[in-house]
Amino acid sequence: MSALGRVVRSGVGRRRVQTLVVALATLMSVASAVVAGSLMVASSAPFDHAFGRAHGAHLTAQLDGGKATAAQAAATADLPGVTASAGPFPVAVVSLTARGGAPLPELTVAGRSSSGGPVDRLEITAGRWPSGPGEIVMPVQVPPDVGVGAVLTAPGGRTLKVVGQARSVTGSADAWTTPAGLAALRTAKTPATTQMLYRFSGSPAKSALATDRAKLAAALPKGALAGTQSYLDAKYAADREAATFVPFLMAFGALGLGMSIIVVAGVVGGTVGANLRRIGILKAIGCTPAEVVRAYVAQALVPAAVGTLLGVVAGNLIAYPLLGDVQQVYGTTGLSVAWWVDAAVAAGALLVVAVAALVPALRAGRLRTAEAIAVGRAPSTGRGRRAQRIAGRLPLPRAVTLGLATPFARPVRSASMLAAVVFGTAAATFAIGLAASLNVIGDARDPATSAAVSVMGGRLAPQEAGPPPGQGPERKPAQGPARGPEQGPPPMDGAKVKAAISAQSGTASFYGVRSAQATVTGVVGAVDMRLYQDDLRAGAYEIIAGHWVTGPGQAVVPTHFLDVTGHRIGDTITVLDQGTAVRLRIVGEAFDLENDGMRVHAAASSFSGVGDRGAADEYLVRLKPGVSTASYLGGLNRALKPLGVQAMATGGDTSSTIVVLDSLAALLTLLLVTVAGLGVLNAVVLDTRERVHDLGVCKAIGMAPRQTIAMVLASVAGLGAAGGLLGLPAGVALHHLVMPLMGDAAGTRLTARMTAVYDVPLVVPLALGGIAIAMLGALLPAGWAAKARTATALRTE
Repeated sequence: MSALGRVVRSGVGRRRVQTLVVALATLMSVASAVVAGSLMVASSAPFDHAFGRAHGAHLTAQLDGGKATAAQAAATADLPGVTASAGPFPVAVVSLTARGGAPLPELTVAGRSSSGGPVDRLEITAGRWPSGPGEIVMPVQVPPDVGVGAVLTAPGGRTLKVVGQARSVTGSADAWTTPAGLAALRTAKTPATTQMLYRFSGSPAKSALATDRAKLAAALPKGALAGTQSYLDAKYAADREAATFVPFLMAFGALGLGMSIIVVAGVVGGTVGANLRRIGILKAIGCTPAEVVRAYVAQALVPAAVGTLLGVVAGNLIAYPLLGDVQQVYGTTGLSVAWWVDAAVAAGALLVVAVAALVPALRAGRLRTAEAIAVGRAPSTGRGRRAQRIAGRLPLPRAVTLGLATPFARPVRSASMLAAVVFGTAAATFAIGLAASLNVIGDARDPATSAAVSVMGGRLAPQEAGPPPGQGPERKPAQGPARGPEQGPPPMDGAKVKAAISAQSGTASFYGVRSAQATVTGVVGAVDMRLYQDDLRAGAYEIIAGHWVTGPGQAVVPTHFLDVTGHRIGDTITVLDQGTAVRLRIVGEAFDLENDGMRVHAAASSFSGVGDRGAADEYLVRLKPGVSTASYLGGLNRALKPLGVQAMATGGDTSSTIVVLDSLAALLTLLLVTVAGLGVLNAVVLDTRERVHDLGVCKAIGMAPRQTIAMVLASVAGLGAAGGLLGLPAGVALHHLVMPLMGDAAGTRLTARMTAVYDVPLVVPLALGGIAIAMLGALLPAGWAAKARTATALRTE
C-alpha cells in the first residue's frame, strides 16, 4: 500500500492541471446538484413541513369577548378531537401610522406573552419579542421604513416601537404585542375580541373542519363565535406557489445530472487514458494489473473527494439564501437543506468519478506491458489524417486548418467535449428563454402597472366581506381572523374627477375601475368582480382566447374560472349582485392569477341598475410620451384637492416568485456553463500536452505564438459551433415543455407571447454561445502552448 500511495501522490501532484480540473468540475457539479436537490425537496409539500415544525393552528377562531368569557373560551380546549390549543389571546384591528404620517393597512394585532406555545409557534426573523406595552412585532413583509427600530403611531397618539419581525405559518395575526400592550391599544369603540388557536387530530380536510367548527359554535354562547380561519387557506397558497417551481427545478436537475456525468466522466477518463505510457512503466517495474487499476482510480478519487467536500459546502452556502427567498414565496418557515440531500449528492458524485476512472483503468490494466508503453501519448497512426487533408484544402491559414482537424484524432474525447458544450448551450438557452417569458408574464400580470398615475379617494378602498365563516377556505389567503365589512370612504364624484383628468395637459388615456364581490350561479362562495368604465381597452388583461370586454353584457374570466365552472367561451353566466341577477356572456379567457383565478371582468355599464356599481374606486391614467410624472401629479393634485381626491404615481411591483425564479435560473446556468467550460479546458489541456512535441516542431519551422493560439482555439471552434447548433433547439424544446407545465401548476394557460420569446436577435447570440463556451475553456491552454519554449517542447517525449 505504501508503494501504491506513492504512485497516487505522485500522479496527483504531477498533473496539477488535470487534478485541479477534476476538483473544480466535481465542485461545480456537486454545488449545482445540492442547490437543485435542496430546492426540489423544499418544493415538496413545503407548507406541511413548516406547519408540523411550528405546530400550526388548524383553526383560528375569533370570539366576541362580550358574549364569551375567557374561562368559556379556554374550556373549548377539551372538545372532542382537539389535540392542542392556545389562548385566549386578546386581538384588535389597529390603524397604525409610520413616521412621516404614512398610513399603514389595518393590522390584526394579537396580544401574546411569548412567541412559543403549544400551537402556532412564531418564527422570529429579526429582533426580539416585545417586553412591554410600548413595543410591537411586525410581519416579515413590511415597508422599508417599518423595520426593526421604527416608531409607529397608534390612534390616540400612542407610540409603538418595532422591536422585531415574526412570521406565523398559518397567518393567525398580522402583528403581535404583549397582552398589556394590546389593552393599551384598545379604545372605547374597539370591540372586545379574543382569539383561540386549535389543532385537531390528523390533517383535517374541509369537511372535518366544518364539523369541528360546528362543535365549537355549539360549545360557546350563542353568537360568541365571530369568525374562523382555516389553515387550508395558507396551505393552498403555499402549495400552488411550490408547484410552479417543480417543473423548473426538474429541468435544471436533469441538465445538471447529465452535465455532471458527461464532464466528470470525460475529465477523469481522459486523465487516466492519457497516462497509458506511465501505466506500462508501472507494470514493467512489478505492479500487478489490479494495483494499477486501484492506483488510477484513487488518483481520480482524491481530487474528486476534495471537490465533493467543497461542493457540498458551497452548495449549502448558496442554497440557504435561496431557500430564504423561496420561504418568502411559499409563506412558510424553517426551510433548510436536508442532510440526506448532501449525503446522496456526495455519494453519487464519487460513484460517477469512480466508474468513470474504472472503465479506462480496467482497459489499461488488461494491456500488456510492452503494448502500454508503445501506445504512449500519441493517437493511433493515421487517425484524423483524412480530416487534415480535407481541412488543408480550405482557404484558411494553415494554423487554423490544423486546429480544425485536431478533434478527429481523439473522437471519444471530442465527443465528450461536444456533449458538454451542447448541455451548456441548452442550459443557457433555456434559462434566457425562461427569464424572457417571466418578464412578459410579469408585465401581463396586472395591466394597471402600465398606467403612470392612479387617482383614488382620500382613504383606501373598503375590503369586501369574505364568505360566511365556516364555508371553507377563502380564495384569498387571509392575514388574520375573519373580519366583517369595513366603513369605506365616501364615493368619488366621478364626473368631476374625469373632467379634471381630461383637462390636465399630458393625459393620453384613462379608465375607471371598481372592485366588488358578487355570487355567480353554480359557484360556491363569493367571486371578485372588476368593473371597468371609460376607455375599456386600456384596462385589458392579456387575452389567451377570445377578446377583451367591448361593451355591456360581456365578461372575461381567467383560466381557473373556466376549469372550476366547466364553462367555455360563448357560454352565459348569471351574476347575483345586491339582489339583482345580471347575465353576462363569456367573450374571452384572460391571463389573471389574482384571487386564485376566480374573477369576473366586465363593463360597469352591465350593472348600471345595481346600487353604486357605476361609481369607480380608482382611475388609472396613462401619460403622453415625454410627460414628467412628477409635474403631471403636481398639476392634477391641485385640481383634485377640492374634491377630496388624491393622485399618486403607480409603482409596479415585481412578483417575488418571478424574482426568485430569475435568480435561480441565472445561478444554475452559471454553474452549468462553468462546468462545461471546465470540460473543454481539460480536453484541450490533454490534447496540448499530448501534442507538445508536434507544437515544438511547428514552432521550429516558424509558427508564431499568435498562430499557436489560433490553432488551439480553432481545435475547439468547430465543436463549439456544432454544440451551439445542437444545444439551441434542445434548450428551446425544453423551454416549450417546461413553461406550459409551470402555467398548469399556477392554474392558467399561457399566451403565445409568453412562450414565443426566441426571436432572431435572441437566437443568433445563443447559437454562438457554444463557440463562446468552447473558446473560453480553451483560452488558458492556448496561452500555455503559445508560451512554451521550442527547445523544451522538442525534448518532450
